[in-house]
Amino acid sequence: MDIPQDLVHSNFTKLLGAQLVRLGEGVAEVRLALAPELRNRGGKLHGGAMFSLVDIAMGLACSSAHGFDQQSVTIECKINYLRAVSEGEVLCIAKVIHAGRRTLVVDAEVLQDDKLVAKAQGTFAAL
Repeated sequence: MDIPQDLVHSNFTKLLGAQLVRLGEGVAEVRLALAPELRNRGGKLHGGAMFSLVDIAMGLACSSAHGFDQQSVTIECKINYLRAVSEGEVLCIAKVIHAGRRTLVVDAEVLQDDKLVAKAQGTFAAL
């Protein structure tokens, strides 16, 4: 999928350090390395950073499903944190499981190597 970089990367994505790995129709894969600025007081990847990674990947999956000429916004998102991340990087795989005219439902998993770190589901409004 050949999409202009300014449509794929927001300033917040750049600030977080998230990097697009793959973009397909209704699917996005985004990785995030554990930088010192993303650690919580316990030295682990901050839950807010992981949630932001999920939201970014889900938003890109939505855009790839309905087209980058149409915007979508998060209506709600639920995440389960399953494992702490102390080092390395994580990969978020987001897939649109329902693409309606007004809303999209997206499923996401955050993995470190082959281990599930977090599971999320979100609903997006198509604007």
